[in-house]
Amino acid sequence: ARDMFIALPGLTLAIDEVAKFESVMETARKAIHDFINDEPNDLKIYEMEHPDVLLWAVWCIQQYAKMVSRDKCREKYGQLLEEIMEYLRRENHPNLFLHSNGLLYANGTEKAITWMNSTVNGHPVIPRTGYIVEINALWYNALCFVGELVGEAGNNNLAETLQTLAEQTGKSFIDTFLNEYGYLLDYVDGNMMDWSVRPNMIFTVAFDYSPLDARQKKGVLDVVTKELLTPKGLRSLSPKSGGYNPNYVGPQMQRDYAYHQGTAWPWLAGFYFEAYLRIYKMSALGFIERQLIGYEDEMVSHCIGSIPELFDGNPPFKGRGAVSFAMNVAEILRVLYLLSKYNY
Repeated sequence: ARDMFIALPGLTLAIDEVAKFESVMETARKAIHDFINDEPNDLKIYEMEHPDVLLWAVWCIQQYAKMVSRDKCREKYGQLLEEIMEYLRRENHPNLFLHSNGLLYANGTEKAITWMNSTVNGHPVIPRTGYIVEINALWYNALCFVGELVGEAGNNNLAETLQTLAEQTGKSFIDTFLNEYGYLLDYVDGNMMDWSVRPNMIFTVAFDYSPLDARQKKGVLDVVTKELLTPKGLRSLSPKSGGYNPNYVGPQMQRDYAYHQGTAWPWLAGFYFEAYLRIYKMSALGFIERQLIGYEDEMVSHCIGSIPELFDGNPPFKGRGAVSFAMNVAEILRVLYLLSKYNY
């Protein structure tokens, strides 16, 4: 489900396949409805129960509002968005708890619950737990977006409730995640703080609504640029952080340990480029176009016209994993769409 919601805007809306987006979202709507109402589901959409999935669904619908029409979005998906936000706000989700500080808490010690989901012997390789940075960035973005959308429809009570909660969430987000080195902690669970430099902080800069101010966004982007950017995407862990393992090779267990410990992922670069455009605007265009050229050689090997799942985090940045990966293709198409919106 997560991969589907992240990939859908790039694979459909970015190439003007609006009807295809609506068709897939019709199935997804049923799956969301069944999950929220605890009803049996025979649709082949898996892992709907993971705590970030409904928030990615909101992000996905938000792209429809931006790339197609806000009015049409409200008409088609307004009810669904309200149901999702009420479900999360009332803490009906089995593994998302809205704390009094406005942040969402999830338990990830026993089971991998985010996109960094590699598991060895039944245990997550990276047990991200507590306040997880991208889940709360998604939450803040969702509160602001849905708050505005329902306000436009005249539902002022819900709009006010969501906007008040967003203000509280935004303040707590900065207090919790922003550290003195100018980047964001990956997750915080009580006294346990993960200081690893990981790409999950980039979403806070890329999303339409962010609790960070312009200076804080630039600080986060600078750290990501210095430590995570490669010609093939963002590394899943900085070479300066403990446990860096950039080569996805060897037996299955060895690869599982390396999967999110330094390998580079092109889909993350989509959000990085979006963040870069937000900060540098027109002056970002040349840089992003040069970065995109780095994927062209991949499109003539393995799966022709496509891009593999991930890359080694060190030169020569060799492609690994599946020969084609929907999220990677989607995000490059979405970046091309974002670039096309700028007038040369």
